[in-house]
Amino acid sequence: MTGLTCRLKEYIQPFERQLALQELRALASGPVVPIDGNETTASTFRVVGPSDATALRGALAYWFSVGDGANRLTDQLRGEATLGFARNGVAIERLTTEVVRARVSSKLPNKRCLRYATHGLHEYRGKFFPQLVRALMNIAQLPNDATVLDPMCGSGTTLAEACLSGRRSLGLDMNPLSVFVTNVKCQALALNPEKLIVAHVRLQELLDKRIEGKRPARPSAALPDADRAYLARWFAPRTMEELDHVEATIRRLPSGTIRNFYRVCLSNILRAVSCQKNDDLRIRREETELPAGETIARFRDEALRSTRTVAAFLAERRRNSLGDHVVFEADARRATVALPESVGGVDAVITSPPYATALPYIDTDRLSLVYLGLLPREAHRTRDTLMIGNREITTRWRTEQWAFYHENKSMLPRSTQALIERIDRLNRPETVGFRRRNLAALLSKYFFDMRQVMQQTLMLLRPGGVMFFVVGNNRTTAGNQPVEIRTTDHLIEVAKGTGFRVAGSMSMDMLISRDIFRRNAVPSEQIVRLEKPQ
Repeated sequence: MTGLTCRLKEYIQPFERQLALQELRALASGPVVPIDGNETTASTFRVVGPSDATALRGALAYWFSVGDGANRLTDQLRGEATLGFARNGVAIERLTTEVVRARVSSKLPNKRCLRYATHGLHEYRGKFFPQLVRALMNIAQLPNDATVLDPMCGSGTTLAEACLSGRRSLGLDMNPLSVFVTNVKCQALALNPEKLIVAHVRLQELLDKRIEGKRPARPSAALPDADRAYLARWFAPRTMEELDHVEATIRRLPSGTIRNFYRVCLSNILRAVSCQKNDDLRIRREETELPAGETIARFRDEALRSTRTVAAFLAERRRNSLGDHVVFEADARRATVALPESVGGVDAVITSPPYATALPYIDTDRLSLVYLGLLPREAHRTRDTLMIGNREITTRWRTEQWAFYHENKSMLPRSTQALIERIDRLNRPETVGFRRRNLAALLSKYFFDMRQVMQQTLMLLRPGGVMFFVVGNNRTTAGNQPVEIRTTDHLIEVAKGTGFRVAGSMSMDMLISRDIFRRNAVPSEQIVRLEKPQ
């Protein structure tokens, strides 16, 4: 039997095996058949007939190797393997040389790797897998010059992967920190790894410098009075001084992209060095007094980890070109206003929309938003009420939203109406707390909002364009009864009502989250494929 032998990664999950076979069949020019077992057990498959081995190695997400010989490893595996070099303790000045010399084959991963390249730069709730994004682009059979959109881009996983694939990407998000982090993740992919390392060495030298007889620069002093007062409540004075020393040092670096790279590193430690209770999503204070130098030490560790990770990856893939990206601070419900020139021209949408009433999105990021000057504290409440999936409302707003629901509920699927009205009935007794009393109105707003997003997305897609969304179900208690909110099923029906064709869905088991949001993790999610009719 002629053709190419393709070997799966050994550590992928069952749903990833399904995606792996779908992506290989989408890109291969002939049938794909198992060699050492059946479809569900084989680790090796053969593509029958002639296929471009180089193109497959460059594109596939879940495969270990394609073909035979010294260069059989996939580019994806090689990129993931650079994380091993970043963590192996070699001096940072020799890191890129070591990556190039060793050709990564000595550090091949033996477990799932999600934080390679710039994907590990900043913790973010609801972050989805970069390999998933790459596989979905393959399954959609996107041309090399395709445009990929994420209208709720979060920390930029879709845009970064689209850039790495050489495709153009567009992103929208209402959270200014999301926009900032996404931009940095994509821009950093174009950095020269040696220059990044030189900048890191210089940063460490500057952090050690003390200018005798001069008062250290205080970048936070330029913030509005209300913001400085807010930060003073959440950071001990010594911690605030050390944060300002770090920020002032970052400002002395010559490159804007590199300065922002290290600001993202600084942002990623803010919560941990603040008086915010670290594993609680609500605003809860816990008195904290760090030892002298601890804040700077934590920043040094974060900057070193991030520099090593990104520089090692860039040293391995420097030969490959990048796609362009554009990201805007804008509302997905008005995406055509933000992207008028892209109406009818987007090839694919890959997104993970917010969960219904699950997370306080702006409050979670409030310290970074204020300290980095991205959004004044006084504007947080207004912005939070505009966010899709917001869970904080007033009694007046609930009354107005409930009236809106009754006037317009025919726009929602009947099953969605039934869920909202059941929760409302169960939560009517006087003994029900304020937050639960709000739930029915909040859910109605979420599904109306997502209907607008679906409408806007449909307008942006070209005829025949595809949308993938990844979302999980919620659980709640109403009237002392457990209620499952099957968000995926409801969004599928909402999408059908706006004109999408449902082309399939797949369940995916979630890994247990390792970050501070793990207690809010959803145990399983769905990948849904929608298509715009030709």
